[in-house]
Amino acid sequence: MSKVLPPLSLYVHIPWCVKKCPYCDFNSHESATIPEQDYFDALLKDLELDLVFVQGRELSSIFFGGGTPSLMSGKFYQRFISEIAQRIPFSDTIEITMEANPGTTEASRFFEYRAAGINRLSIGVQSFGAPQLKALGRIHSADEAVRAVEQAKAAGFTNFNLDLMHGLPEQSAEQALDDIDRAISLAPNHLSWYQLTIEKNTEFYSQPPILPKEETLWDIQERGAEKLQAAGYAQYEVSAFAKPGMRARHNLNYWTFGDYLGIGAGAHGKVTYTEVASNNKSNTDSMHLLRYRKSRQPKDYLKPRILYRVGEEEIAQQDLGFEFLMNVLRLKEGVSEDSFMARTGLELQRLEPQLSTFRAQGLMHASRLQVTDKGFLFLNTILEKFSDL
Repeated sequence: MSKVLPPLSLYVHIPWCVKKCPYCDFNSHESATIPEQDYFDALLKDLELDLVFVQGRELSSIFFGGGTPSLMSGKFYQRFISEIAQRIPFSDTIEITMEANPGTTEASRFFEYRAAGINRLSIGVQSFGAPQLKALGRIHSADEAVRAVEQAKAAGFTNFNLDLMHGLPEQSAEQALDDIDRAISLAPNHLSWYQLTIEKNTEFYSQPPILPKEETLWDIQERGAEKLQAAGYAQYEVSAFAKPGMRARHNLNYWTFGDYLGIGAGAHGKVTYTEVASNNKSNTDSMHLLRYRKSRQPKDYLKPRILYRVGEEEIAQQDLGFEFLMNVLRLKEGVSEDSFMARTGLELQRLEPQLSTFRAQGLMHASRLQVTDKGFLFLNTILEKFSDL
């Protein structure tokens, strides 16, 4: 029996920023000038080389991330989305998201982005507190963040996310909860609310700031989640809260182990392909999963000696179970047991004895790959045990 390929998304990385934030470990590079046309041409060539992975599917979502995608013009997106559509069919309900920095947007730009076909914004507010914004190295103020949301609404964006962080340098619980109140007052459909973590290769890693104590962090998380729930936002993933029907389709495709093409400097992709073994008498397909990455440095990406893809690896059979769970168990509702074989080609028995043990301990639900409320508190521990599969 032939395997059914998972849904397909596209991630497009825009690597430039006005200023590198001290907490950021993403592939972003400060630049006063953006070679927009050159990057457009490179992206198009990069996309062409990845078309082999489409395998007859349509795109369910596109995500323009960064860096700071809102540094690019509306014309850039209008032309590029048109070029994508000429090469890969779009789902009738395609979600096209662009990340926007409140400090790099103008009212006219939002109208242009909407006209280009972008139908969802993710606005990087991070905090409304002036001391916290300064500590994070953000180039916008709270007023600019509010104005960016108002401009987005005026341009016709009815679907937008606000990125909000907590556990910030010297932040009190009251300050963090005030951020939530102010975010809710702007009526986003979706909130990405996550705790600051100190990552390697960042300024914060080499010069650590003073962060809130553990008890303060727990207080923020518990009271913040209650506020969001009371305002009608349901938590469906570790750091994602949404109004009914407004979950991020692009991110859901990641978390349900779907496929995604990755183009642009430093982008990553994950794709499934099948092949029929020559000695396979039943003529059934063998499922393979490939991860790949593109050149990180913009200068190398724009003038490639190797055409964009600089590394790739097939996910080993023994690692597929853990890779799958590492994504799907982030979802509060988990996934069906059937999806394990559908996405990995493996039998559910592969997850034993850990799966039965966690169910007996009340950490995972029966008949579904889903952690309980108790299990959600120990998610990292559960995943660590599954890594021994």
